[in-house]
Amino acid sequence: MESLIGFLISLAFAIFLFIDAPKHNKSRWLWAILGFIFGPIALGIYFIKTGRKVAGWIITILAILVYVVIIVLIALAAALMVNGFS
Repeated sequence: MESLIGFLISLAFAIFLFIDAPKHNKSRWLWAILGFIFGPIALGIYFIKTGRKVAGWIITILAILVYVVIIVLIALAAALMVNGFS
């Protein structure tokens, strides 16, 4: 179920970028593929490149923070599994 939600979110990023990119003279296929693979980071960079800098920086920074928190939580969970909870 979680992978389906992640797939649909990535697909939504790709569709938005595919539709919006030609309006700013950008390659629709390139940005759609980047949006599908990298998600919110690609969307933030796209906004920065197309003049919507405030929204782009907010999205990019929040996406990076979320990824860092997820990595830290995974590392903490792995450390607790290896060393135990005591």
